[in-house]
Amino acid sequence: MTAQTLRILIVDDHTVVRAGLRALLEGEPGLDVIAETGDGKEAVHLARRLRPDVVLMDLRLSDAATADDGFGGIEATRRITAAAPGVHVVVLTSYSGRGDVVRAVEAGARGYILKAGPPDELFRAVRAAAAGGMGLAPEAAARLVGRTADPGPVLSERETEVVQLLAQGLSNRAIARSLFLTEATVKTHLVRIYRKLGTENRAGTVSEAVRLGLLELDAG
Repeated sequence: MTAQTLRILIVDDHTVVRAGLRALLEGEPGLDVIAETGDGKEAVHLARRLRPDVVLMDLRLSDAATADDGFGGIEATRRITAAAPGVHVVVLTSYSGRGDVVRAVEAGARGYILKAGPPDELFRAVRAAAAGGMGLAPEAAARLVGRTADPGPVLSERETEVVQLLAQGLSNRAIARSLFLTEATVKTHLVRIYRKLGTENRAGTVSEAVRLGLLELDAG
């Protein structure tokens, strides 16, 4: 009996990355890429309309996340799992920080794989997620095991965005403008972030977020 072909939607804001993933996945028996997009909002629409077995989701989606009505990979994952039951999301990213892994899983992701990992790891994660299981890179699994032993603070997606802009040296006004928020809202986020991380100032917050694996300063 021939195994069912798994239908995959690729979501990544880099065209070259999408092309590489498509070639890789379609070269593997039993996997078929049915659509691709670089926008989180469109990803939700495509997932609801096409009902793929698996959505391969970029974590950051930087271009979409900075748009006025766009959102990043975590929010896209949350909306897809809520709006399209039976469609499973596997996060594919360059980031392995504990905060990222935890937020992805809490949003409903059924897999978390690193872009630098071997192709077989990706194939296993896709098949595991499609079967209703969990497909985790060893690094991601270690982060979740560590969380069980020591939960530590977890920042929301918006709080993480604020900390990322703090790391760039932006003022409250600049952060508000970048995220389309009011300065008062930014101050409220900062108060919550300081409380979660046990910090008192901007520099200390960035340093603690990096130490805890909630923020990575290197692009990826």
